[in-house]
Amino acid sequence: SQSRASASPAGTPSGGVAAGPPGSAPAPCAGMREQLEPGSDCPVPEEYRGKHGIFNVYNQPIDPRNNMPATASQAMAPGQRTPISTARQPSTIPKSGASGTWTYPSPQMFYNSLVRKGKAQDCSPEDMHTVVSVHNSMNEDTWRRVVTWEKLHANECRNPMLLRFLGRPDDLSPLAFVRKCVTGETPFDRHDWYVDRNGKQVRYVIDYYFHEDKAGTPGQFDLVVRPAADDLESVMDRVKMSVYVACASVGIPCPITGNNGAIGAEAAAPNTTAPEA
Repeated sequence: SQSRASASPAGTPSGGVAAGPPGSAPAPCAGMREQLEPGSDCPVPEEYRGKHGIFNVYNQPIDPRNNMPATASQAMAPGQRTPISTARQPSTIPKSGASGTWTYPSPQMFYNSLVRKGKAQDCSPEDMHTVVSVHNSMNEDTWRRVVTWEKLHANECRNPMLLRFLGRPDDLSPLAFVRKCVTGETPFDRHDWYVDRNGKQVRYVIDYYFHEDKAGTPGQFDLVVRPAADDLESVMDRVKMSVYVACASVGIPCPITGNNGAIGAEAAAPNTTAPEA
C-alpha cells in the first residue's frame, strides 16, 4: 500500500500524532517505549546512568520504582473491525537510565494514536504493518547518524544513549528554513533527540524529508541530522564534520586532525531506510 501517516513523539503513544500531507511518511520515534532487561549488563558506568532521569515516550519523567505512567493501550480502536498486530519490536537504540533499549510501538498502538488524534483518514488497519516497519527503519537510520556524530567524542564517551526525544513538526529549524527558501522543500517532520553523553545532555536536530520522485526506493527519505548549535562545542562539531565530509569526498585525510576520512564518509552516506514492502 502507498498509504502513509506522519506522526511525531508529541502525538502517538509518545504523546500524539500529527499527520503530514498526502504522500508523507510515518515520522520516526513515534511511540518508542523503554525496553528493560533486568538481567543484562550495561556497558555504561553506574555514575553516568540516569543522571537526567528516565523518560517515557510522552517526554515525561517516569518513576523507575513503578514505571509510571501506564503503557499505551493495545485494545482495538472504536469502530475497528480488522485485528492489528500487538507485537512490539525492540530497537537497537540504548536507553539512558536503563539497562536495555527503546521499544517501538506495535501496529495497534500506532493506529490507536492516529484514531485518537483524528489522523487516521488516510490509512487503514491493513496499512499499519508497513507504516510501523518504515517508521522503525527510519529511527534506526537516525540513530546510526547520531552515533556517527558522537564518534567525534569517542575519547569522552564510547556508549552514547538516547535520553528522550521531542516531535516538533510545526517548527522549522533554521537550516530547514534556509533550505525551504532556496529549494522550496519543506520537511514532513522535525525531531529533537536528547543524547546522554556520559552524563552531559546533548540536543540533536533532525529534519525529515520525503521525495515523491524516489518513492519506493531507499532514497525516498532524506535525513538531516546534526547537533543543535546550543553551545560552542556543538558549533565546532558541525564545522569539524563539514571538513571531514569534504575531505572524504576527495579521498584525503583531514589536514588538520589527520582523520582518515572514515567519519566523514559515514556522515555523507545516503539514507538506507528500506522502501515500503
